[in-house]
Amino acid sequence: MTHVVTNPCDGCRYTDCVTVCPVECFYEADTMLYINPDECIDCEACVPECPVEAIFHEDDVPAEWQNYVQLNADNWKDCENITERKTPLVDDNDK
Repeated sequence: MTHVVTNPCDGCRYTDCVTVCPVECFYEADTMLYINPDECIDCEACVPECPVEAIFHEDDVPAEWQNYVQLNADNWKDCENITERKTPLVDDNDK
């Protein structure tokens, strides 16, 4: 099982979650983050760190965002691994 980054991350790309990940399974695209499902250990440390509530266990992804399960599985491969917090694409007033 794994966790999945979904729609609320797209366009904001907060990186608070990456700093608590014990296995460094987050990958950075231009507008959002992805989780490598083969590396995720399902620890849930990232879930409460996401200020836009974009991370779900794959079994709990809302129906309208189910396509993000496959997007994470496919798209992380083309991205850079990220382990440190960066400036988000939006500021705190946009949350």
